[in-house]
Amino acid sequence: MIVDPNNYSLLAIFAVSLVVILAASEIGRWLGGRAALHGADSVSTLESAILGLLALMIGFTFAMALSRFEDRRDAVLVEANAIGTTALRARLLPAPHSSEAIKLLREYVQIRLDITRRPPSEQDFAAMLSRSGAIQEALWQQAKAVAAKDNAMVPTGVFIQSLNEMIDNQEKRLAALYNRLPLIILFALYGVSVIAVGFAGYTSGLQSRHSRLPVYITGILVAAMVLLIQDLDRPGAGFIRVSQQPMINTAASLAAFAD
Repeated sequence: MIVDPNNYSLLAIFAVSLVVILAASEIGRWLGGRAALHGADSVSTLESAILGLLALMIGFTFAMALSRFEDRRDAVLVEANAIGTTALRARLLPAPHSSEAIKLLREYVQIRLDITRRPPSEQDFAAMLSRSGAIQEALWQQAKAVAAKDNAMVPTGVFIQSLNEMIDNQEKRLAALYNRLPLIILFALYGVSVIAVGFAGYTSGLQSRHSRLPVYITGILVAAMVLLIQDLDRPGAGFIRVSQQPMINTAASLAAFAD
């Protein structure tokens, strides 16, 4: 059974990874001390190569996580704009369809904000998506009712177009939300981190005068960078969050519309 780090809190992951990395440094230091007693040669070249590989892995993984973070941030802006456009075009519909559509869109935006204010459980998230789907269907019914009266009305056509784009943008935002770093890359990053810090401890143990401080600082920095990468990979549950200001602005605009 594969353990998914995404199922645990970031603080717990940081604590465990820090303990494992520092333990690897101590094991490496102990092995280096034993090797020094037998006159083993320095492995500084190998240590430098592994630390270089670790730096490459961190840079590569950080770039992947940052790209996904930016996709989620852009998806919020695009969806907020689509909802705002749909609301503006809904005001062109004849009464009472315009007021009903605006009321539904207000609830639709509020669901978006409720999801981001607190990490919902799987059941709550599924319920919110189900309600979003019900609102989309209700908006389609409003459009069909207007089109049934006069299918040549331009406002109805542009409203249907923007509504379709709004629904598409919800799916794009969900796709960006579920687009996480592959677990194999995270495990590879953890593995290289442990080995690299272990070799740093080993090299320290080979020296006649050595201090734990440089190796510990390296281990803490590596654990912190891995935490930062995972924080970027799930911005709704960590310290780094995707700004919801575009959606907040859209909700404020809809609230100002006359019923």
